[in-house]
Amino acid sequence: MPDLILHHYPTSPFSEKIRKVLGYKNLAWKSVVIPRIMPKPDVVALTGGHRRTPLLQIGADIYCDTALICDVLEHRQPTPSLYPQGTTGALRIIAQWADSTLFWAAMGYSFSPAGAAYMFKDQSPEDAKAFAEDRGKMRAGGARMPAADATSAYKSYLRRIASMVDDQPYVMGKEPSLADFSCYHALWFTQRIPPLAGILDATPSLTAWMARMAAFGHGSMQESDAAAAIAVAAQSEPVPVDKDAFQDDHGIALGSKVSITAESFGLEPTEGELVAATRTRYSLRRSDPRAGTVCMCISRASAFSSKP
Repeated sequence: MPDLILHHYPTSPFSEKIRKVLGYKNLAWKSVVIPRIMPKPDVVALTGGHRRTPLLQIGADIYCDTALICDVLEHRQPTPSLYPQGTTGALRIIAQWADSTLFWAAMGYSFSPAGAAYMFKDQSPEDAKAFAEDRGKMRAGGARMPAADATSAYKSYLRRIASMVDDQPYVMGKEPSLADFSCYHALWFTQRIPPLAGILDATPSLTAWMARMAAFGHGSMQESDAAAAIAVAAQSEPVPVDKDAFQDDHGIALGSKVSITAESFGLEPTEGELVAATRTRYSLRRSDPRAGTVCMCISRASAFSSKP
């Protein structure tokens, strides 16, 4: 099988979500560390514009959005499953809440003045300013939740998750599931900030759960680099897509030139040929001078498709 290549950076919460899934499934993968902020020329060579972290590369197929990446890893290694006990629908709802509502409350709290001071203490004011400006552009000018409001909401959400693991080891029962990995990564980010990590002390069952999640590790990682990953794409062909699974919600035919844009946060569009639109994903075929012909795939639940 082609290698799993994860493009990520160490402090990225959503990357930690996928690294933990790789550990849970005991998968081998290659690590390509990418910049935290733009410019990201090597990322854009593979995606055509989409710049959110992480992305998973398998040959010439590029998977964006952690919801889709989790599905791809589930297909690659079905056991242990992210969807135990026939609760797929409920798990996806919890995961979507955790990746949006919970995540933004956690970030609002974590980037409060005390948190930001700690995270940028070893960096220059120029680096901190560049990071803030980059994330502002990713929000397309939208306001971030005020720290006080985020703190209040975050405490409430932590209590809710804690109540789910008070009497059972994982969010949905005795086995880990997509819900656990989706809830974990935002809390992991907070736990890494000593001045703010004390917010977790009020929920001992939650910190015990986090220790169980941390024990999964990150699987078997081998360091690589962007040049090698781009060469892999250039030497590969995208896997055939199932055109019979086409689900048209936009009146756009397969083979059309389209633009795919994230639903929120990181709104840089990707243009290409629409080669698949299933109930779960969009797939665009596009060409790049360095990466060759690639297929960029993104979760249907987190993107919009339109003609450019």
